[in-house]
Amino acid sequence: MIEGSETVAKVYLVGAGPGDSDLITIKGLKAIQCSDVILYDRLISKELLDYASDYTELIYCGKSPGHHSFSQEKINTLLCELATQGKVITRLKGGDPFIFGRGGEEAEMLEQNGIYYEIIPGITSGSAAPTYAGIPLTHRDYSSSVSFVSGVSKSDESYEKYWENLAQGSDTLCIYMGVRNLTDICEKLIQYGRPSNTPVAVIHWGTTEKQQTITGTLESIVKKLSAIKTPSMIIIGNVVRLRNQINWFEQSSTEQELNPEMTLG
Repeated sequence: MIEGSETVAKVYLVGAGPGDSDLITIKGLKAIQCSDVILYDRLISKELLDYASDYTELIYCGKSPGHHSFSQEKINTLLCELATQGKVITRLKGGDPFIFGRGGEEAEMLEQNGIYYEIIPGITSGSAAPTYAGIPLTHRDYSSSVSFVSGVSKSDESYEKYWENLAQGSDTLCIYMGVRNLTDICEKLIQYGRPSNTPVAVIHWGTTEKQQTITGTLESIVKKLSAIKTPSMIIIGNVVRLRNQINWFEQSSTEQELNPEMTLG
């Protein structure tokens, strides 16, 4: 167990961060180290599992587009079953458990079943990926508001209103799970008032060595769809213009490839 806590069955809902294994919190790392069982998702850095004890049982329950190794219902049931066996469990989730991570649903289920649990926040890809792409989400010259948005839209009844509100809302939009619907998203935002030349960035595997960023506008980005892959974060807003000046991570990665002896500082 984490130092100072009681040795009883417990579930830790842990945000593993956006991909770079060094971006997990110290508290999240301690939960990994003390667990009997770890249920982990597809988008976590597998390097984090190396911190688990030799006796820790590792259970993969990731979801990818069109394929779920475990349904959410099965994950909920398994968490309860393991807890009733007296286990200490870490539910290791990409990003932050409470930002498009279904951590709220799992916490509700644990509460309803009287299971002792703790929620450990993580860095969400919605903020980390643009940071690593040189895109500040707010800037006094470009943006004073930001929204974290699901690209998997609501029911047909509220679909139009959903995108109308977003088009007229925050200066910066960070869209999760939006690659497959990118064409429609751009069309709706233009339809409801966003200028067609609004800058767009699509960041693939943000914060990792595989990071790639494709930029364009609401009008032009769809012409580059063949080069866009999942998982990717979509950033829409004038802050994307700053990438030309602050492309620190991808630029430094290229420089290190050319000069492997480069070190921090």
